[in-house]
Amino acid sequence: MFRFLILFFLLYGGLHGYVFWKAKSAFSPGLVVSLLLTAIMAFMVVAPVLIRISERYGLESIARTLSYVGYTWMGVLFLFVSFSLVFEACRLFLYLVGSIWKIGGISLLLSAPLAFFLPLILAFGVFVYGWFDARNIRVETLTLKTDKLSPETGRLRLVQISDVHIGLMNGSDLLSRVLKVVREAKPDLLVSTGDLLDGQINSMEKVLPLLQDIQPRLGKYAVTGNHEFYAGIAEAEAFTRKAGFEMLRGKGVTAAGMINIVGIDDPAGWAAGQYRPAREGALLETLPAQHFTLLLKHQPLVDKNALDRFDLQLSGHTHKGQIFPFSLVTRWYFPFHTGSFRLSGLSRLHVSRGTGTWGPPIRFLSPPEVTVIDLIPAQVSARNFNGKEKGRFPGRSN
Repeated sequence: MFRFLILFFLLYGGLHGYVFWKAKSAFSPGLVVSLLLTAIMAFMVVAPVLIRISERYGLESIARTLSYVGYTWMGVLFLFVSFSLVFEACRLFLYLVGSIWKIGGISLLLSAPLAFFLPLILAFGVFVYGWFDARNIRVETLTLKTDKLSPETGRLRLVQISDVHIGLMNGSDLLSRVLKVVREAKPDLLVSTGDLLDGQINSMEKVLPLLQDIQPRLGKYAVTGNHEFYAGIAEAEAFTRKAGFEMLRGKGVTAAGMINIVGIDDPAGWAAGQYRPAREGALLETLPAQHFTLLLKHQPLVDKNALDRFDLQLSGHTHKGQIFPFSLVTRWYFPFHTGSFRLSGLSRLHVSRGTGTWGPPIRFLSPPEVTVIDLIPAQVSARNFNGKEKGRFPGRSN
């Protein structure tokens, strides 16, 4: 955690240093204004830490105010720097083209004030768009044929939510939107693939009835994400159980004699000293092989030793970067970044873009997702199912 904080302050502080330099170039502020701007930026750099401290000591109003101010600032700052660097890259490219090919008149000259305000206007515009887009829940659909369901069983509909991040900024309003989509899908089974909660537990009792109201016939299951450990795993487990989920931590169950569900702890548990180790391959072998096996893991990490021992792995965590161009970084770090992948002859993986937001309350080119998965007996054509049910959620079939 200490090394993470050092890296965070270096990177986030560096972004602020760049913005300070751009502002100083544009406006040439005097000493007093420069010191005031430095103080504001220094406060914003440490705001995320102050939020967690305020939460820990029960100062919820202060923490919530700091969250909206600090994370809005973070989002606009990141977008401003991104647009500004794009302009700088374009200027450099045109300069090099003109220099190499001796072409005159090719340039992108902007005055210092315009070079500051143009990225800033674009950043605010994208932020406003991203704020609304983060509340426009999309549905991704998958249709999987399997010979592990009998025709008599019929279709099983699974719904996945992931990375909801219920907390200071994502409360009952966002959760109501999410659960409206879940309710309309009429799931047989609901799973949460981690980060249902965000940070400390803050007045969560008021959102419990919303989650408790969803009661699929095959139950609700959840696994830990990194934020469950940040929140305090004991409190997170208690909340998740009260919400009606069974938490699977290195554990497998067979729901109603129809489908195997296996849950693996998030690696963040190691740092907290609360990780429940489980050898995936050995754990999967303990379950009835004739049933469809669902593997729940927060991070889209694939254990090669477990391949062909599960049918579908559901993961999240990446948010697809949440805000482009940060998605370029997350795509580099997580090869299975977002969407569906065939891992082997039997095993597949679906990585959700996430349903909520972490940090800045926006999404840009990474819309929030609820995943609807229909399992169809191999002997039965999907056309045999009610067209109204099938047509409600346009998406991919696999």
